Amino acid sequence: MKRLAFTFTLLLLAASGALLTGCKSGGIENDPVLRLSSQEALDQGKTLMAAEKYHRSRRYLSHAFEVEPNSRSGREGLLLLADSYYLAGNDANWIQAEAKYRDFLNRFPTSDQAAYAQYQIANSLARRVGRANRDQSATLKALQAFQELKRLYPTSDYAVEADEQVDELRNKLGDAEFVVGDFYLRYRYPAAAVTRFEALLAGYPEYHETDKVLFHLGLAYHRSRQPQHVGKAAEVFGRLKSDFPDSEFVDEIPPEALEAPPEPPAEPTDAMAADGDGDGDEESSDETADSEGASR
Repeated sequence: MKRLAFTFTLLLLAASGALLTGCKSGGIENDPVLRLSSQEALDQGKTLMAAEKYHRSRRYLSHAFEVEPNSRSGREGLLLLADSYYLAGNDANWIQAEAKYRDFLNRFPTSDQAAYAQYQIANSLARRVGRANRDQSATLKALQAFQELKRLYPTSDYAVEADEQVDELRNKLGDAEFVVGDFYLRYRYPAAAVTRFEALLAGYPEYHETDKVLFHLGLAYHRSRQPQHVGKAAEVFGRLKSDFPDSEFVDEIPPEALEAPPEPPAEPTDAMAADGDGDGDEESSDETADSEGASR
């Protein structure tokens, strides 16, 4: 029994030694990337990035950061790692890019590249913006990220570039509002369409197709049977003609929509009512007098 236990111990030690030897032979000694310094790995990663071999570059860039996370080369490696996902394209990579840029900002909030990282967070979100008839949560998040960039880094060059992006994203949100309003108008819910188009004009006064919104708002007013909408079509179409005289929609205005609605019948005034009462009394008196004359 003792000999069996001794033999088992020897076998266990031999297996452990073989495992350690295998790990060593398959580790740093046989992995050229792991033998590189942070700067060397960064240089290799940059070369692959320049050749647009983004997937292959990631191992080098990750190593550059992991070996010396707080060094200049380590910080640059992490930022370029995020870039490798962003430049590769598609939604899955942009999600990864956003996460890596956020990781960089969380670790190095005072870096001279912080404004760039925030700008790329916003761009990674903006790349995932869907069509106007789809969910606009990514559009809202991208808009907030660009606005955060302008708030945190107002003197940065990226803040200036963010202005154009903000305008574009607000137009996309306006497009989404228009799609909903147009849906209501097409399916004969003009009052609901009015609500959407009015909200679009109020919320996005700089919308790039305001003339189109005015035209459809005028149609919605014209087709609505709500008493508060009576006469509004002519008013809106008048604004369309005055503010956008060259718009293609001016020629499509229904002529009957420009006509003023008929005036409602005037309510009788107190004086008229009093006169009417007096006339009635007078007629009654005359009838009494005629009756008395006939009886005589």
